[in-house]
Amino acid sequence: MTDIASTDDAQARETLQRLWKPGCDFLGSELAILGGAMSWVSERNLVSAISNAGGFGVIACGAMSPERLEEEIVATQALTKRPFGVNLITMHPDLDALVNVCLSHNVTHIVLAGGVPTGATIRRVRDGGARAIGFAPALALGRRLIKMGIEALIIEGSEAGGHVGPVSLNVLAQEILPHVTEVPVFVAGGLGRGDAIVSYLEQGAAGAQLGTLFAASQESIAHENFKVAFRRGNARDATVSVQLDERFPVIPVRGLANAATRHFMKHQAEMLRRFQAGDIEREAAQLEIEHFWSGALRRAVVEGDVDNGSLMAGQSVGMVKEIKPVADITSMLVEQAVAALKRREGRVHPPK
Repeated sequence: MTDIASTDDAQARETLQRLWKPGCDFLGSELAILGGAMSWVSERNLVSAISNAGGFGVIACGAMSPERLEEEIVATQALTKRPFGVNLITMHPDLDALVNVCLSHNVTHIVLAGGVPTGATIRRVRDGGARAIGFAPALALGRRLIKMGIEALIIEGSEAGGHVGPVSLNVLAQEILPHVTEVPVFVAGGLGRGDAIVSYLEQGAAGAQLGTLFAASQESIAHENFKVAFRRGNARDATVSVQLDERFPVIPVRGLANAATRHFMKHQAEMLRRFQAGDIEREAAQLEIEHFWSGALRRAVVEGDVDNGSLMAGQSVGMVKEIKPVADITSMLVEQAVAALKRREGRVHPPK
């Protein structure tokens, strides 16, 4: 019986390796698991821990200057000899300089996020010897990016934390995975278990990107208050910011509801009242709304102010039950994936 069990386990692990081999080969990692790029969180400690655990860490450049990014890359390389990537925001005013910093320090993969990258930027990345990864919120855009030279796609559902689109990963996967086979496609949004990852691998995904589980890991530099909020949170607590009036657009951001989210609603209502009363111009009111969250993520992540800060989290936050080391998280995901494959085999080919 033990021999049969061990054989089943070995076969399931071989199947998992075969399913995400395209992702592993593309990333140069043992596991096709990317760390989501989270501002103030995805820095040297967490990124190196994910790569050292067999996954693929990604530095969140965010609003960093080229000099600050260089410092973070060098510090990360001192903590891991394994490959990792850098996530760059395409709207950053110093994008070209940031790309050059990555290339000069031999960063293997560059994720171009926050907008549609230009063909020139993609060529600059590839000509410099790095792999170019882009986000595809729709099939048409995915095809366009591939024609422009993007070498891998990430499709992120609305279940994710932070800035999100309107479509769930479940639907995006059905729309995109059957039709994009030229490049690896990584799935993201609401993923917190290995069996869920397997389900997308079987649909054609090359791997998965996770953020929320890693944000609450031991190696994450996020404040303990931030991690405790994640551990206590449920899926329904991770809500998307609400827009009160279409004349004043609000970028949808998913995070744990707190005093700040309630205050934001009142702030919008006050700006709307002042605008309708003629006390403030429309543009000024829009700026007041947009500036409400300025520095809010840092307040929560770094300072631990979980009442007045921004608690960006995906709906997978309900699966954060304890604060674990990154290596334990990746091992858990693999074991869950293997167990799922063994269960599937038992259902498809039941013992006679």
